[in-house]
Amino acid sequence: MTVPRAGAAAADAGSPSVRHFLTACVEVCKPKIVATIVFTAVVGMFLAVPGMVPVDLLLAGSVGIGLGAAAGAAFNHAVEGRVDAVMARTRNRPVVSGVLAPRTATVFACLLAASSTGVLLVWVNWLAAALTLVATTAYAVVYTVWLKPATPQNIVIGGAAGAMPPVIGWAAVTGAVDPHALLLFLIIFAWTPPHFWALAIHRRSEYAAADVPMLPVTHGVAFTRLQILLYTVLLLVASLLPYVTRMSGIVYLAGAVVFGAGFVYYAIALLFRDDPALPMRTFGYSIVYLFGIFACLLVDHHFQLKMV
Repeated sequence: MTVPRAGAAAADAGSPSVRHFLTACVEVCKPKIVATIVFTAVVGMFLAVPGMVPVDLLLAGSVGIGLGAAAGAAFNHAVEGRVDAVMARTRNRPVVSGVLAPRTATVFACLLAASSTGVLLVWVNWLAAALTLVATTAYAVVYTVWLKPATPQNIVIGGAAGAMPPVIGWAAVTGAVDPHALLLFLIIFAWTPPHFWALAIHRRSEYAAADVPMLPVTHGVAFTRLQILLYTVLLLVASLLPYVTRMSGIVYLAGAVVFGAGFVYYAIALLFRDDPALPMRTFGYSIVYLFGIFACLLVDHHFQLKMV
């Protein structure tokens, strides 16, 4: 009979917790949200130049922006334990379950933010580093700590942080903030309220239980549905500006109209139909919309280059 070595037994016993810890570190970074942020930043990079984005800037910019987004997400996990514990969709998050202590998550967030700044300063430029740090701080502190518990307009004001990635991507390649980059900012800024408020309607009772003043809690579902429609119409108008300003061409215009019409359809349906499934269907479509419209920007840019 072979007796296991004590060290091996300890390693075997410790490996699950190490695995859980590493998994928790990935989870607090909100990888799906980070992927969306990096995607919009990359589109900003490609639109900033007439040809191919230099590979070194593309990689370093994507990593630096991604680390900054992950830092904001990790800090959000660290400080929202009380709210997360009340809500069904967040009550199993690592900080709530005890896999990560709030202090550990905060230290991790700071390390990610420092790494983001370092990567962008060394391999990209100071403007991209500064804008990323501002966006990360705005989301982690201004939105999460201050705005979210204070006002039902939290997602409108705080949405500026989430709208920054394409501007940062543009700055990463050119070292400047171009007016066309601000059009991309405007699109995401207008997209954020209807996107998030659809989810907030679905989770209204949980936000109420957590005492978070989301718009459906403070002003009711009917008012929120109207706001979603108004912001969606505003988004449709904003999405046409790249074509109006000749930043993009007919390929993008077609995509913007089709995807925008789909979003308006969901917003109208949400206003007039009392279907419990519609808020989450609208929320899901809003994500498809954002990826779709930014993909159209990218395809149109490539199409225009081939026509030159």
